Amino acid sequence: MSKLQTLLKSDAGFSALVLRVPLGIILAAHGAQKLFGWFGGNGLQATGEWMASIGLQPGILMAFLAGGAEFFGGIALILGLLTRPAALVSAITMLVAIFAVHISNGLFVANGGYEFALALFAMSVALVFQGSGKFGADQLLVQSKRS
Repeated sequence: MSKLQTLLKSDAGFSALVLRVPLGIILAAHGAQKLFGWFGGNGLQATGEWMASIGLQPGILMAFLAGGAEFFGGIALILGLLTRPAALVSAITMLVAIFAVHISNGLFVANGGYEFALALFAMSVALVFQGSGKFGADQLLVQSKRS
């Protein structure tokens, strides 16, 4: 089995689908807020200025990286395409959000805390381990490599 097939193969069933799709929707929507200003977001420029103000420099680049990881990673997760890499990047993005933005506010999201980012982190890590499941594009790629 090639390294790519090992990366894409998953024996997970419906549980991966149940994690992938809502996580992907949430991440893609948050990324769209950062990158494009959609869904009431501030867009790249304002998000970059805010990121710079909290010490994530250079702000525009950090906003682009975070927004891109969320938007494109979220779409990949919805599709189950390159699930493990997309989930890993999402997990790292959530760790940055937890420690750079939310940790000082405590656990609860009502106070600006890290509980939501922690839940997204946990979902992402679960997908790193289990992959896309049998209902993801990764499985189509694995099957096409076998042919």
